[in-house]
Amino acid sequence: MPSIIKLIVGLGNPGPKYSDTRHNAGFWFVDELIDNQHNSFSADKKFMGDCARLLIEGADVRVLKPETFMNNSGRAVKAITDYYGIEPTEILVAHDEIDLDVGIVRIKKGGGHGGHNGLRDIIEQTGDKEFLRLRIGVGHPGHKDDVINYVLERPGKDDDKKIKGSIDRAIEIMPLLFKGELNKAMTLLNAPNNNSDQASEQ
Repeated sequence: MPSIIKLIVGLGNPGPKYSDTRHNAGFWFVDELIDNQHNSFSADKKFMGDCARLLIEGADVRVLKPETFMNNSGRAVKAITDYYGIEPTEILVAHDEIDLDVGIVRIKKGGGHGGHNGLRDIIEQTGDKEFLRLRIGVGHPGHKDDVINYVLERPGKDDDKKIKGSIDRAIEIMPLLFKGELNKAMTLLNAPNNNSDQASEQ
């Protein structure tokens, strides 16, 4: 079965000021994914970001880290999808998710932006919301007025460890996505007991 994924986009903000913040969890995911494959990113101006290519499990997958800042992520996504003829349903977007507890990671197909400005711009630029999302839980500050400051802060040591652990578990199921086995990947990753406390059992 051919891969259902032709593009993986990690969302975040460029530069050292933001590199360790919660809002950059999508960047953390793709960085770890590429590192695990002993690959590397290179800047590509026409796609307004850093790009890499994975040839794995019979799949040819592009990986993108937009350098446009979060609110304009859709510009970079549209540029690369138009160039390679990639459909929205062939995209996986990895992003931080405040509506999931720290250490939880989930795959979701389609839906709205949920207030996430990176997702909002991708939907606006591509005109489609049916792309896959890898939702990396970073927790919620408790009040909506605190969200912006919260996601632009670094997580504490324990939370950082849990987020990185959830990213590791997501990477473990990526071969299933590359082979087109979405339902199996979602079942494994979205299992109720698949959280940071059970990480060693996955």
